[in-house]
Amino acid sequence: MKDEIKYMKLALKLARKGAGWVNPNPMVGAVIVKDNAIIGQGYHEHFGGPHAEVNAIRACSKSPLGATMYVNLEPCIHEGKTPPCAELIVEKGIRKVVIAMKDPNPKVNGKGIEYLESNNIIVETGLMEEEALLLNETFVKFITTRKPFCLYKSAMTLDGKIASATGDSRWISGEASRKLAHRLRHEYSAIMVGIGTVLKDNPKLDARRTRKISKNPLKIVVDSVARISLDASVLVHNPQLTVLAVTKLADPAKLAEISRTGAQVVVCPEKEEQVDLEYLMLALGMMDIDSVFLEGGGTLAFSAVRDKIVDKVMLFIAPKFIGGKKAPTILEGEGIRRISDAIPFHVSSLKLLKEDIIIEGYLSCSQES
Repeated sequence: MKDEIKYMKLALKLARKGAGWVNPNPMVGAVIVKDNAIIGQGYHEHFGGPHAEVNAIRACSKSPLGATMYVNLEPCIHEGKTPPCAELIVEKGIRKVVIAMKDPNPKVNGKGIEYLESNNIIVETGLMEEEALLLNETFVKFITTRKPFCLYKSAMTLDGKIASATGDSRWISGEASRKLAHRLRHEYSAIMVGIGTVLKDNPKLDARRTRKISKNPLKIVVDSVARISLDASVLVHNPQLTVLAVTKLADPAKLAEISRTGAQVVVCPEKEEQVDLEYLMLALGMMDIDSVFLEGGGTLAFSAVRDKIVDKVMLFIAPKFIGGKKAPTILEGEGIRRISDAIPFHVSSLKLLKEDIIIEGYLSCSQES
């Protein structure tokens, strides 16, 4: 069992290399072992490319006949952008497949396991299943609901402020925390902010990582009446990656000008004269956006939490105080009126990153479907 855990840990580590490149597909790694030695390993490197099992088989230093494969997700049996992996495993004579978790994709969901077993391959499931589920939590949410997984990230002081009363917010968190935030921008398919953040900071909303190639996310700006300036960075730098979410309250002439920049405009229903965020998430799901990284100010964040579109929260807490009655906090808007109605937050991780504390957890109010 000790060796099996070691091989599955390696498969999970390999799978993690595909973060940001394989969306909306899952991250998958595979390790092939024969005579107590690794003879091949691989991972799903980019969307549309060969799957992990294929890359591991191609990398084998000797024939995989009679070998054992360790893979963090059930091999596929359906024809997609690549041929079925389960068929290749049978063809190559692999004797045993150890799988961390079943694929929740309705096109697979046990069918790959059934196919392997029907071809006399020994199949074991459940090894490090919890770790495998956590690794692909965005994929699991998206493939079962067709709604993007939403992570809300915010940096705040010990007294809960995200900026001073004058609006100054550079920099609340430390350099290591900011690097992690840019890595997350790379890994998630889209980054979402409110128009207040765009008007105040004029951000590019790209992913910048030192000495690493990054994939820039889709940039979603929630702007109910299209207040955005045509000179805004998101409309000047890679406007084809920008989606402006508005309502019918926006001026059609202004929307036409925005469209001419190359940005996409999504007209959403109103909810209290604001963009209906539930509708927006459904629209993004139809665009194959599997994950949304929510940044920005407290007004949009509160609406997102209230409307139950947030699945996970990551808070960067800097060891400093700002104070000030008018200094903004991570959740603003109208707020919750009664303590008994407060939204529970279930902490899953608490760690120190250089000088900052990082708290991760899940909201029990997030929608299951």
